[in-house]
Amino acid sequence: MRRRAFWLSRIQEAWQRRSVVWLSGVRRVGKTMLCQSLADEPDGHLVEYLDCELPRVRRELADPEGFLRSVRGKRVILDEIHRLPNPSELLKIAADHFPETRVIATGSSTLQASARFRDTLTGRKVELWLTPMMSADLSDFGGADLRQRLQRGGLPPFFLSPDQPEYAFQEWMESYWARDVQELFRVERRASFQRLVELLLMQSGGIFEATRYAGPCEISRPTVTNYLGVLESTRLAHIIRPFSTRRAGEVVSAPKVYGFDTGFICHYRGWYTPRPEDLGVLWEHYVLNELQSRAPAQPIRYWRDKRGHEVDFVLPRRGGPPVGIECKWSAETADLHGLRAFRQRYPEGENWIVAQDVDRGYSRTQDGLELQFMGLEELGRRAVP
Repeated sequence: MRRRAFWLSRIQEAWQRRSVVWLSGVRRVGKTMLCQSLADEPDGHLVEYLDCELPRVRRELADPEGFLRSVRGKRVILDEIHRLPNPSELLKIAADHFPETRVIATGSSTLQASARFRDTLTGRKVELWLTPMMSADLSDFGGADLRQRLQRGGLPPFFLSPDQPEYAFQEWMESYWARDVQELFRVERRASFQRLVELLLMQSGGIFEATRYAGPCEISRPTVTNYLGVLESTRLAHIIRPFSTRRAGEVVSAPKVYGFDTGFICHYRGWYTPRPEDLGVLWEHYVLNELQSRAPAQPIRYWRDKRGHEVDFVLPRRGGPPVGIECKWSAETADLHGLRAFRQRYPEGENWIVAQDVDRGYSRTQDGLELQFMGLEELGRRAVP
């Protein structure tokens, strides 16, 4: 079993703050494997693992108080907890009356999005989002090649597979529809929903306009917006909104939508062996994944003006100037037109160039801009608000 040290430490940190942790992430991202590996941690705690998909487990959990008394003081893993008729009741009792018991519950969607949760457990739990494999995971998976990660994606079973048959992606989508979307959100128009997913993955990273998808998906514009909300809640799509102070000439409302995983993006775009010109797009997605992994509380925006100048990502800083981030496959190919236009409007703030060929960060002045070049590890340290 792979020991994913970064995420295990995140769970331990979360348990120091609250006794209940809600672990979300897309199907097959490794939630179960990560939770089961807690049993191998050298701290002497006993771990109880329960798969809530099993009828006998659901019967055992029908009496929450009795169950929690039986596992008092242990670490309890409740996998796929949304299978219970009232999962929030069990977690609320655990947080209020059994704080010495550490509980981690898993599910595919954000807790607030599921109708099964009648109580969002505000103040009683820590939410942890397990993203597809990030940079720290590569060393835990044998120091794997970055190009392999970009092409196969960050779901461990897909990443570790010696080949990548097309039916594996289709099977994943079928399972996602049946077990996440249909059960939790009761979306009715399957063909339209799946067509929207396909189009978003094909155009991942582009500006989203609902009217452009309504016709091809044969649904109304409000329905497109509703479906996008489902995709965001289940972590299949990430909505990046524009950074703006509503100055003239800025894009102020149109979001960009990114697909959740580079492997699925390659699949739907037909990039079975990504070309050199494809790597920059995939790297941008991977940088976003890194930011979401290491700094989940940090808002992420993009900037664009109506003349087409754009900055990949902007980190708003409360009480401070915004950070502009450009993602480049090679540090030597940095195009600064977008950053230069951005700094003409927002002169204060740092400019980060995140490149895959930078191991040790450095600074230099170029075209009148003070630039800081860095790799993913330094990005992770500096992005935390």
